[in-house]
Amino acid sequence: MGALFFYTFIYFAGHFAALGLNAITNKKLLNHRWVGLTGVIIVAILHAYKIITSTGHDEDVLYAVSYFVVFPVVAISAVLIYLSGKEKDKDDNNPK
Repeated sequence: MGALFFYTFIYFAGHFAALGLNAITNKKLLNHRWVGLTGVIIVAILHAYKIITSTGHDEDVLYAVSYFVVFPVVAISAVLIYLSGKEKDKDDNNPK
């Protein structure tokens, strides 16, 4: 459960960094949701690499990578896709 909180923190750090950059430049340079997910994926790759290359845990590597890396990234991605789809449906129902 701690890994999910860690990756959620990483997501929001990227999310708010993109929002701050957009506010500073007064332009929409970056999509804040995708920047947050990109940060999560980069940290997940580094985290998985560290787990795989650590010694002494040969039998638990697959479990550790799937539970501490893959599960949080899939959960955050699912929420992001759900919110993007909901926002898209909302925009389709309210034409300008």
